[in-house]
Formats: sequence, C-alpha cells, structure tokens
Amino acid sequence: MKTMTRVLSGLLLSTFASAASAADTDSAVLRFTAIPDHNATELKQKYDPVARHLSAELGIEIVYVPAADYQASVEMFKNGDVQLAWFGGLTGVQARRAVPGARAIAQGTEDPKYHSYFIAHESTGLVRSEEFPSAIGALPFSFGSESSTSGRLMPEYFIRTETGKSPSEFFSEPFGFSGSHPKTAELVAEGTKVKAGVLNYKTYDSMVAAGKIDPKQCRIIWQTPDYADYNFTAHPDIDKRFGAGTIDKLQKALTSITDEALLGAFQRSGLIAATNEEFSGIEKVATELGMLR
Repeated sequence: MKTMTRVLSGLLLSTFASAASAADTDSAVLRFTAIPDHNATELKQKYDPVARHLSAELGIEIVYVPAADYQASVEMFKNGDVQLAWFGGLTGVQARRAVPGARAIAQGTEDPKYHSYFIAHESTGLVRSEEFPSAIGALPFSFGSESSTSGRLMPEYFIRTETGKSPSEFFSEPFGFSGSHPKTAELVAEGTKVKAGVLNYKTYDSMVAAGKIDPKQCRIIWQTPDYADYNFTAHPDIDKRFGAGTIDKLQKALTSITDEALLGAFQRSGLIAATNEEFSGIEKVATELGMLR
C-alpha cells in the first residue's frame, strides 16, 4: 500500500511538474494570428516565414496560429490566446475596444488609402463607371465575410450613402456572405448563383495577375473611395511577458521588413507605423451601422 502511495505521489508530482513546465514554455511563446481572408493552407505557407523572421529579430519564439474565421481572430486576441494579430480595419477596432491598452503598431504602405472593387459577371452587361452601379440592386449579390472591412463594412456604408437604403432595402434579389475575398471573386466569375459582389482590390488584382480569374468575365464595375484598413495590433501582455519596450521593438522589426517574399504574405509593398487614432473613421462607421459590440 505504501509503495502504491509513493508511486501515485510520484505520478502526481510528475504531472504537476509537467504542467508547470508547459505553462512556463507557453508563456515564453508569442503567438500571432491573421484574419482568414484566404484559405487556411495558403495562410500558413505565407505566415510561418513571417513568424520565423520576427523570432530571429526579437530573440523570442513567435508562432503563427490560424483562426477559424474573422470573429475567432478577435476572440483569440481578446482572450489572450494570441498576442499579435494582422487584422482588418473593423476587426482591429473590435479587438482594441475589447482589450484596453492594445495598440495598432503597423500597417501596409497602402493601407491608409485602401479601397474595394464592386465586380459583376460579364453576362450582366455592366461595365466600369465613375457612378455607383445601382443596377446591382436587382442582381444576386455577395459580400465577403460579415466582419470584413473591405468586403462588407465599407461597401455597406457606400451602398447606404449612395442609395439612401440599407442592403436589405436596396437588393431585390437575395444577397449573402461568401466568407472570403477570393470566394467572392470565384462566385462572380462562375456567374450562376451570384452575379455581382464586392472585395478588396488587392485580392482581385492578385487573382487576375495569377490567372485565377478573367477580368473580362469578372469585371470591375465600381471602385470605392479610399479608407483605412489592415493593421498589426499588439496585445499589452507582450510588454508584461517579454519586458517593457518589446512592443516598440516588434513595431520596428515589422516596419523594417524589406524582403519581398515576406511582404508578399500581406500583399504589401512595405509596412509602416500605425496608431489607433488612424482607424477612428472605421470605428465611427462601424458604430453607425451597429457593428461594434
């Protein structure tokens, strides 16, 4: 009996030691995620090298953690499961509102003046115009993710400002949410269930360049005005766990990236510093549309 007790005690101590060791290891890892605006396999291939680069620059183990959807990325950040995230404008605002002290620290060179494309299948006969394409109101239409800045928030804002109507009032045919920018383009290019849609210009341009869609078949019909969009947001726990000033070092490491392959992960020509205040316009629009909790 005494032998059995000693064995059980040993096992319990071993278990506690392992758990403590795992906790210590976990606290030594900085995890980052990104909104899943492309398929999961593609995102991992893009972001793993970024994690390795930042690890080498900061001397901290940094790993990429995939998010199931846009809101999952916000919840992971809110719960402290990730400490750094490549958010869209809306998800970044949502995350920073949920975590006091969270900071937008970097954005793409292009992000202060971002825009979306409204697109349509060639069978609609619609062509590119400076005027808002009101004819899409009679077509089956797709936004991207419900939480996407460039695939839903700002397009809905422009629909409302241009027509004076909400999407439910404006569209006489069913409209939906594809879940991602590439999926929207694919649905419109197919032209069966969806005849028109909206997505960010970076995704559309890259898909055309890669031969994934034909711009004559899947046409740009309207370009939105500019707005601020994607950003890297840092959790305040970074400085608590890795030392004061770590967030500033991380900002410097991000904005110093010159490798085209790494920048290609974000479809950006460079990364520049960002502040929370630069996304106040997004916050205002999201508040007006009831998209902030």
